Amino acid sequence: MDNPAVSKDVELNINELDEEEIMLMKKQTGIEDTAELEKHIQDVVGRAYKVGSYRSLALHVCPQTFVHGPDGHDTRKAISDGYPIHSMIASDLEPEFWSLGHELFKSTPETFPVPFIPGDIFDDAFVPDKEPVLDGPASKERPTSLQSLTSLAPLQGHVSFIHASALFHLFQEEPQRKLAKKLASLLSPASGSMIFGLQRGSVEPKEADNTRGENIFCHSAESWKELWIGERGQGIFPPGMVEVQADLVQPPYRLRVDGHMLVWSVKRI
Repeated sequence: MDNPAVSKDVELNINELDEEEIMLMKKQTGIEDTAELEKHIQDVVGRAYKVGSYRSLALHVCPQTFVHGPDGHDTRKAISDGYPIHSMIASDLEPEFWSLGHELFKSTPETFPVPFIPGDIFDDAFVPDKEPVLDGPASKERPTSLQSLTSLAPLQGHVSFIHASALFHLFQEEPQRKLAKKLASLLSPASGSMIFGLQRGSVEPKEADNTRGENIFCHSAESWKELWIGERGQGIFPPGMVEVQADLVQPPYRLRVDGHMLVWSVKRI
């Protein structure tokens, strides 16, 4: 379904990408001409906006890493940096985003064999509503084959890194708490395991409207820490289990975001 919030073609200036991003795109696509690359990216991104502008849950998982990004950009960057491709799995609310990712990077399921599982993280059949594993091993052994997974449930308690950028600020306060709990349930209890990302933030926690007029909730650095750490029923983790870093920063111009971005990490101690 076309997104009613998109009333005109998406405009892209490739100069707004940094040098590393442009190099990755050229390497992945095989397109060396900058103007041709810009045209290719704009074509695919424009079609992605018609699928659903900025309104998807895209999760990429492996036993050591879990990242977020509807077209697989973060997954491909990690693999380009040397992370083993066989250790990753991808999931998205909109399966078409993953197909568009193949088009964007000119890959196929054969040349980029990361398993894909469509699903909604808020669906308890996809990610059961469980408390995080606080100590010791997860109740179930880590699956030996990622290719055979049909949900993220078998990965609960086994994921070492979760990258969740531009995700939480899509929702109101209570759904954000539920989302945090779901991600925490996937995290390994091993020291150093981490959930990290960035999103729209605020000096003071507040409700706000996004560009589509939808009501969302923006956390401050302090309220974000309180979401993750607190006594039973108040925080996702009890005190002493995680270390939370949260900083408000000015967003880069290309994000077209008013206000602040919240850059954060939640690390197991």
